[in-house]
Amino acid sequence: MVKIMKNEETLTLIEEITRNDGTRYYEISNVVQNGRAELAVQRGMIKEVRILQLNIPRSSSVIEYEKYVNENFEMPSEDFTHFEEWSKTPHMQKVVKQVLRENHIA
Repeated sequence: MVKIMKNEETLTLIEEITRNDGTRYYEISNVVQNGRAELAVQRGMIKEVRILQLNIPRSSSVIEYEKYVNENFEMPSEDFTHFEEWSKTPHMQKVVKQVLRENHIA
């Protein structure tokens, strides 16, 4: 049986997102999701987003996280009314940390 993925997004960048309370986190994302984050800033849902690295290498960690994101989250349309921070399992937190290490961030 083939599992159908919700999305077919390719994750290609690392961004830093600042929540309205001033706390920050890193996300592995792509240009479409970064655009949604920019809209969220304009709409006051988050404080800031900035791209830290473009065109990250497609390591096994990136591919694993990409699969997780595609299976568990929907990319929002432009008329979204809240910014969804992608929750991560403990294992996915380790995968994201590995991607950050691979790209010399954090």
